[in-house]
Amino acid sequence: MKRTLLRFTGLAVFAAGSLVIASAAEFEGVLMDQACAADSAKDGQKAALKHDKDCALMAACVKSGYGIITADDKFVKLDQGATDKVVAALKKTDKADNLTVKVTGELSGDTITVTSIKII
Repeated sequence: MKRTLLRFTGLAVFAAGSLVIASAAEFEGVLMDQACAADSAKDGQKAALKHDKDCALMAACVKSGYGIITADDKFVKLDQGATDKVVAALKKTDKADNLTVKVTGELSGDTITVTSIKII
């Protein structure tokens, strides 16, 4: 009986983990900090592509958090926990602007809970 219960519990945990993995999705867009997005988002990706890495790494911009401007010119926030991942990706890239990214995570409302981010 205990073995059956343990097997069932193990399967339930595995199934729950699979559901979480299955709900993650990939999103592409242009990375922009929220402080600058208020002005630039009006002009969509065209303006966002000019937004540069140096600005995105300024203290006020890092503090404001980040998001992406999608192909349909909508701004989607990245969760506050993504800030360290974004800063690390920015510091690692040689790109000065045109900060197009691929984000893996889960969308809830207007915010993506980020699992990973890659500048492409």
